[in-house]
Amino acid sequence: MPKPRRKLQPFALQDVAFADPFWAPRIQTNRRVTIPYEYRQCQKTGRVDAFRLTWKPGQPDPPHIFWDSDLAKWIEAASYSLATRKNRRLDALLDQVIALIASAQQPDGCLNVHYTVVEPDKRWTNLRDCHELYCAGHLIEAAVAHFQATGKRSLLDALCRYADHIATLFGPRRKKGYPGHEEIELALVKLFHATGNPRYLKLSSFFIDQRGTKPHYYDKEAKARGDDPARYWARSYDYCQAHLPVREQTEAVGHSVRAMYLYSGMADVAAETGDQTLLDACRTLWDSATIRKMYITGGVGSAHHGERFTSDHDLPNATAYAETCAAIGLVFFAHRMLQVEAHARYADEMERALYNGVLSGVSLDGKHFFYVNPLASDGTHHRQKWFGCACCPPNIARLLASLGHYVYSAAPRAAWVHLYAAGTGSAEIAGRKITLEQATDYPWDGRVAITVRTAQPATFDLMLRIPGWCDGWTAAVNGQAIQPLVTKGYARIRRTWADGDRIDLTLDMPIRRIVAHPSVTEDAGRVALQRGPIVYCLEQCDHRAPVRAIALPDAAPLTARHDRKLLGGTIVIEGTALAPAPGGWKGKLYRPADAAKARPIRIKAIPYCLWDNRTPGPMTVWLPRA
Repeated sequence: MPKPRRKLQPFALQDVAFADPFWAPRIQTNRRVTIPYEYRQCQKTGRVDAFRLTWKPGQPDPPHIFWDSDLAKWIEAASYSLATRKNRRLDALLDQVIALIASAQQPDGCLNVHYTVVEPDKRWTNLRDCHELYCAGHLIEAAVAHFQATGKRSLLDALCRYADHIATLFGPRRKKGYPGHEEIELALVKLFHATGNPRYLKLSSFFIDQRGTKPHYYDKEAKARGDDPARYWARSYDYCQAHLPVREQTEAVGHSVRAMYLYSGMADVAAETGDQTLLDACRTLWDSATIRKMYITGGVGSAHHGERFTSDHDLPNATAYAETCAAIGLVFFAHRMLQVEAHARYADEMERALYNGVLSGVSLDGKHFFYVNPLASDGTHHRQKWFGCACCPPNIARLLASLGHYVYSAAPRAAWVHLYAAGTGSAEIAGRKITLEQATDYPWDGRVAITVRTAQPATFDLMLRIPGWCDGWTAAVNGQAIQPLVTKGYARIRRTWADGDRIDLTLDMPIRRIVAHPSVTEDAGRVALQRGPIVYCLEQCDHRAPVRAIALPDAAPLTARHDRKLLGGTIVIEGTALAPAPGGWKGKLYRPADAAKARPIRIKAIPYCLWDNRTPGPMTVWLPRA
């Protein structure tokens, strides 16, 4: 097997702690409110009790084909939370839930509620539309997370049995199928890491290599079911990224969450096997998704129909889908590519999605969620307490619980800082245990102080990301200004570090007016506001005039102010814009431009991730330029 390509290794989750005013409160709310709340929802909706296998034909509410995945993501979130903060009650609850799940495992190793009690005769007959492998993947991820957090093998052993069962069914001399909803590919690589068993890596590679090959497996299984493949409801296999072999795919297409999970699995397998052709495909698909099909918030997948990517530069605002799970998937893909290539372009988009398109998915109270994340609203779009298809709430819970995984990486003789947040991160670098202590008010302030803690002097490179949004920055070590070389977006500071050495990094953080590519016709003649990594929006509750009619003059001065009482404390952007003068429209739909004079109006923009936490009303990100 070729040499692995991964250059970096993330710091262990339990070795990273947050002490900042931005992420730490959100992680605490996730731990104290969201994770318990989501478990109650899983109980209330029957997702937990489904594993008792008591449902009988003829009864209402049969276990759905993807219910297993929702509870699995909750287990993963709870396990990550345990890894960073011990909680006996949560630990005991996890043991109880895991015992219930394990009790549902069948003698052959199969572990799927729907295909045990609802359609036991239809196992593995519709990989295209159903979610057996997808659910297996989420259960595997949950098992690995629980094992790593607690050292307990109860769920891990059960899922190894299930993965072994799947491996007896699929492979070169077995079924040549692969999942309609990708996920198991990345999960099997995690299982390979946890167990060291190469069988799981080979199975992941098989699913990826087989995808989209001819004769098409989905045609074959449809005919076996008595269905006509030509009557496939999605019309094309690009919906599930199975229209071509993955190495021949050049455009991000189809269901955006499925795409992000597939690309993440591809990056994992490329990293483990050194497969250059697979890595090249990942780069090509990354460019397609982020350079031509991504919202300024890091949202991907613009169309409601099929929850999918559309054509290049098709990025409508009010009808944007931009599913929370898709933005989370983009974070997964970016993080994997970052470990392989150590390039800040991946960290930049990871940061964009985290601070905007992901975090918008959960309310400040931790109990309301966006499935869809538009960039403009007429006031009718709001977070919900739960969803029938509840993939997003536990997905964001597991990401927030594991956020420390994304901040730092280690190489044999280098420590990498990808995200800035007050707190600590520890790892072994150059044969020494080192700790990086960050002190910063990021993302509100661009000043970052990093203190190195080490029992013995250690020689290594400290790699600090210079964000793509930052046009000016300075650095100093122990008070002495330095001008480090920047490589692939990271400032390299090489020295023999002693305990207490301090690096001061100052990132210029002005308010920036952002315009979209000219081909994004929806945003032609419009501007968005961004400060640091934060994208801003206007909410109706802060304005007298309709926010979607407010125009921002190019020369209008804008100021940033810290409002400690608003939305848990946030930087707002204020200035004077123009709004249509009221009146004069009675009985008219149109009138001459010179008769429609505008009037000055004060505006207050808030971070996009915080909208819909106050009085409901319209919202917009993009403003007409005046």
